[in-house]
Amino acid sequence: MKNKDKKMISGNNEMLGEYDFTGEKGVRGKYYQAYRQGHTVKIYEQDGTVNVQYFALEEGSIMLDPDIRKYFPNSDVVNSTLRSLISLLPKNQEKSGQVINR
Repeated sequence: MKNKDKKMISGNNEMLGEYDFTGEKGVRGKYYQAYRQGHTVKIYEQDGTVNVQYFALEEGSIMLDPDIRKYFPNSDVVNSTLRSLISLLPKNQEKSGQVINR
């Protein structure tokens, strides 16, 4: 397939045409939970060395799902939105940290 054809297939999607997850082998989100727990990346250098890096969420950090992330592009927006929601809580819930599902 020519590069031009690949671009036409992908359209506005984020994935290129050569990535096909429609078969039984590809499972979307298979490693999602494990990735959130932390993951190791191995980088194989040309000189034969292997650079190993471990990535994990820092204490207190959160990971937004993609559908939420488009509305909250940075931590300032998230924090201001949460502060406005906190101001709507009754005073006794605010102090105890309890939130009642409505």
